[in-house]
Amino acid sequence: MSAVHSIDTGTEQELTDGFHLIIDALKLNGLNTIYGVPGIPITDFGRMAQAEGIRVLSFRHEQAAGYAASIAGYLTKKPGVCLTVSAPGFLNGLTALAHATTNCFPMILISGSSEREIVDLQQGDYEEMDQLAIAKPLCKAAYRVLHAQDIGIGLARAIRSAVSGRPGGVYLDLPAKLFGQVMNADAGRKSLVKVIDAAPAQLPAPDSIKRALDVLKSAKKPLIILGKGAAYAQADDAVKALVETSGVPFLPMSMAKGLLPDTHPQCAGAARSTVLKDSDVVMLIGARLNWLLSHGKGKAWGDAPKKFIQIDIEPKEMDSNVEIVAPVVGDIGSCVAALLDGMGKSWTKASSDWTSAVTKKRDENVAKMAPKLMNNNSPMDYHGALGVLRTIIAERPDAMLVNEGANTLDLARGIVDMYKPRKRIDVGTWGIMGIGMGYCIAAAVETGKPVLAIEGDSAFGFSGMEVETICRYNLPVCIVVFNNDGIYRGTDVNPTGGPDVAPTVFVKGSRYDMMMQAFGGVGVNATSPDELKRAVNEAMDSGKPTLINAVIDPAAGSESGRIGNLNPQSVLSKKK
Repeated sequence: MSAVHSIDTGTEQELTDGFHLIIDALKLNGLNTIYGVPGIPITDFGRMAQAEGIRVLSFRHEQAAGYAASIAGYLTKKPGVCLTVSAPGFLNGLTALAHATTNCFPMILISGSSEREIVDLQQGDYEEMDQLAIAKPLCKAAYRVLHAQDIGIGLARAIRSAVSGRPGGVYLDLPAKLFGQVMNADAGRKSLVKVIDAAPAQLPAPDSIKRALDVLKSAKKPLIILGKGAAYAQADDAVKALVETSGVPFLPMSMAKGLLPDTHPQCAGAARSTVLKDSDVVMLIGARLNWLLSHGKGKAWGDAPKKFIQIDIEPKEMDSNVEIVAPVVGDIGSCVAALLDGMGKSWTKASSDWTSAVTKKRDENVAKMAPKLMNNNSPMDYHGALGVLRTIIAERPDAMLVNEGANTLDLARGIVDMYKPRKRIDVGTWGIMGIGMGYCIAAAVETGKPVLAIEGDSAFGFSGMEVETICRYNLPVCIVVFNNDGIYRGTDVNPTGGPDVAPTVFVKGSRYDMMMQAFGGVGVNATSPDELKRAVNEAMDSGKPTLINAVIDPAAGSESGRIGNLNPQSVLSKKK
């Protein structure tokens, strides 16, 4: 244990303080990486943590650090740790904390804060804010530690809250005075807590397993939908065995791609519309019937009556949008194992008429798309550029793929096949932008694998300054910015004819690659798929921080990508 030594009344006494107790508590629980931004009152804490062997990665903005921590939690199943200063720094990290909670990523946001007695009397302290009260509605749990002897318990509660049940974000408030509090080192050691079995298995009820199998057995056109919860569970072999034993076509949600390869014969990703409309029984594994699945109803689901089986660790998720006739509550690993046991060796696979129809539709759609992906247009369109990146990922299946944007996101997740689990990380449930550079950094740090980021130019702008962070730590990250001069496309005009450009238009001919060069990385301007392919392969081979400015036709792209229907329409603005 790290300690401070002091002489007290003539007798040498071993003491420790809040700084060292927090560090020791983190290390005791295997939390050896911190993502954050230094400043008052946590600057010295960062220095001390680094001196004690914790990896401390310093970002340019707390939001990016928070996103890094959140995806670190997803990739490792341990809470990612984000460290921020008080008030504005805390607020910057809060977006990522709420994002982690919504996406069920385990994360702990640790922020320094003003002293309680000043905050409660609203006396105007430096960066005064009641951070705990603000955080509570936006995370799974929130705690404040006021006394050094409670640091061990405080962190233990945060860890257990973050990873148990449905994972999520936890806020831990550390007032400035806490860091300097001194106590006996032996008592400090005894106050620390090593969390045991933080995320215990939650076994499903046997009746729920039988019910689910009975419903699945009755299906003529069954479908399995895999969500990112299934990928997070790391029950990869069991999920694969369930899919293959059942013979049921499966549809992977975005971050579940690669749980089984997208090229697997049962994958229905390229026949999404068909399987959603025509299926009669749908088994959801770690997926929610939220907006990403049209809430389980409406036009996307067609007229065929549906029965839903849902596997989720959260009982309240059941019946959230439609009736779930066979809810299975428990952790995904245990639930899938129980379903496999119940199937036995004599399970009758899904009807060949159904699976053949799905395969035929999938193959038709793949063949229809193929020519679009092989063009060598200059400037590029989305399909030509993504066709190149699709091939690169196929040749490098271990690489991590980060993806955000509008058209860049929507098209990439359908075009770029994944082959291994937890290799694709993207905007998640909220469909937000800004996760890109934080995710790149954490993916490189936590996995040790090369990272390829496919970024829309608008999305990149939310966290683009973190390219300096990527260069500073010399991370093997290749960023491809799809630059079409604007949001959605760069061709809009100001209808008044005034001097301001349209709200969706950026500077024409921007050179994002020069940003990376400014910090010592490699910058490349690519104007054709051939140039893009050459530049990405060189970057992935070298492992050097690289940014490729991929010049996309400004007219390419559609409003809001594939979710333009979510834009409210103004009747008054229409011409009469």
